[in-house]
Amino acid sequence: MCGIIGYSGYRACLHVLLEGLEKLEYRGYDSAGVAVLAAEGIQARKAQGRLSALEKLLETSPLPAADCGIGHTRWATHGAPSDRNSHPHCTPHLAVVHNGIVENYAALRTELKRQGVEFITETDTEVLAQLLESCYQRTGEPLAALQAMAARVEGSYGLAVLFCDRPGQVYLARRHSPLIVGYGEKECFVASDIPALLPYTKEYAVLDEEEMALLDHGRVEVYDPQGRPVEKEHLTAQLPAQAADKGSWPHFMLKEIFEQPQVLQDTLSTYVADDLPNLAPALPDKLLQNLGTVHLVGCGTAMHACMVGKTAIESLARVPAQVEVASEFRYRDPILLPGDLVVTVSQSGETSDTLAALQLAKERGIPTLAIVNVPGSSLARAADMVLYTQAGPEIAVASTKAYSVQLAVLYLIAIRMAWARKALPDARCRQLTRALCAIPAMQQPLLGKAEEMKMAAQALQNASDLFFVGRGMDYSLSLEGSLKLKEISYIHSEAYAAGELKHGTISLVTDGTPIVALATQSAVYEKTLSNVKEARARGARVLLLCSQNAPVPDALADEVVRLPQCEELLTPLLTILPLQLLAYYASVLRGCDVDRPRNLAKSVTVE
Repeated sequence: MCGIIGYSGYRACLHVLLEGLEKLEYRGYDSAGVAVLAAEGIQARKAQGRLSALEKLLETSPLPAADCGIGHTRWATHGAPSDRNSHPHCTPHLAVVHNGIVENYAALRTELKRQGVEFITETDTEVLAQLLESCYQRTGEPLAALQAMAARVEGSYGLAVLFCDRPGQVYLARRHSPLIVGYGEKECFVASDIPALLPYTKEYAVLDEEEMALLDHGRVEVYDPQGRPVEKEHLTAQLPAQAADKGSWPHFMLKEIFEQPQVLQDTLSTYVADDLPNLAPALPDKLLQNLGTVHLVGCGTAMHACMVGKTAIESLARVPAQVEVASEFRYRDPILLPGDLVVTVSQSGETSDTLAALQLAKERGIPTLAIVNVPGSSLARAADMVLYTQAGPEIAVASTKAYSVQLAVLYLIAIRMAWARKALPDARCRQLTRALCAIPAMQQPLLGKAEEMKMAAQALQNASDLFFVGRGMDYSLSLEGSLKLKEISYIHSEAYAAGELKHGTISLVTDGTPIVALATQSAVYEKTLSNVKEARARGARVLLLCSQNAPVPDALADEVVRLPQCEELLTPLLTILPLQLLAYYASVLRGCDVDRPRNLAKSVTVE
């Protein structure tokens, strides 16, 4: 969600801050702001809207030169998007930028009001800033003030703070909201994500829970909650600076759709040896051999990947699997038994609900596995075991390539589990692994259907409602296809198990209603066609996705997209590409902001 950047060094900091905020735009935001600590004291500028609005404001109201500052992109939680509610929030002695949510802000606000504090915004962050101001006036020392503040705050925060009487210094604090520090020569940085640092450094460290830090012209000091110095492991980002640039592509989303064959190949190459998945030592065979129930936990796209993973695990390994929505799992008192495994899936590794689900599993003594794209992320560090996907940076808010590599890792787990438990013959496991490794080459021809999908999207351009239908794994793909379309084109879209259409929903199908029908599973192919015929009889306009050799009756569909023949269990890795392209072109044709759709954030770090 919100993005943080901070700098202390020898450069003019404003350029660093603005460049960092630009690299964080993908996270989703509705306002932006910066503050610098100059000889004249702390000065801030902030504006509702895109970063360009802030840059325009800085042209007419420039900031003084400074070598120390903080910046922020805000995704509104408390208080509507506005100039006033934007960060940084300033008090007489400090300026604060904040990611997270202060859960007890109402009680703290009431208490501070009784002490004479006047509030000018509706935000929880202003409450946090005023509380920190009160603590600083009492302690006179930044770290002591941050400790006193932390003792009063319930909720999450990633903070970067300027104190007016601490020139050149940026103070940090972290609880449940990611912060990383970057190391340069006579300069140092803080950011909420690595891409903001890449133009200047690849050397970084991750702040752990409740840690605080000081940045001062290349000097980085990290402290534990008691204020004791902490030695941090220095990590090296493996991404080139240009990895987060879209180059000549019109949008990051299209670039990332076309990157899928390569990142899928990279992921498979990491975990396949001698025609078998090789997941040790991260996921040992001994654990797989003695599993009870596998709980697959995720949000949004990751949860849809889990639905396919459930089918693969149950059909290949004959192990019961449950798909859990992370935001529900943590509150429903789930039944977790000895021998179970909780698998959490997240692109960023910072998804708040997924982290909470993992923590619940750990509290119950259940082994946890994270499938995650970002080394050093909170989820990766908290889980007992980690399998990294190899998607590289995913910048577009709508996830595409991360979904494909999540599917790949879940397939590998299912095959290895079947092999370890002898649920399938060795030869069949190797055959499935080879078939999986052949998928990247099969994806390439589907990307060549981009123009075909653009034409199909033209038929949806003016639609107000849309339905995706399918059975089995096609239903799982329908959910993901529907999500992709609605989140970036703003067309109202719903996904249904095809057999459920006649149990109420078909009443909404009238002449011209668009239906995207997925029919790639031979066992239910005729049943799916029957459901499509029912919708067609009521005037639906049908786009059908099916396998290359599937018979399609005349007049069943207005457009048919044929998929290459492959192992049926693996077809989601092919089906998803046309669905992503359909959503992309529908968004472009409707003039939407493809990479940064309204109201959405890339990394959902608040509940």
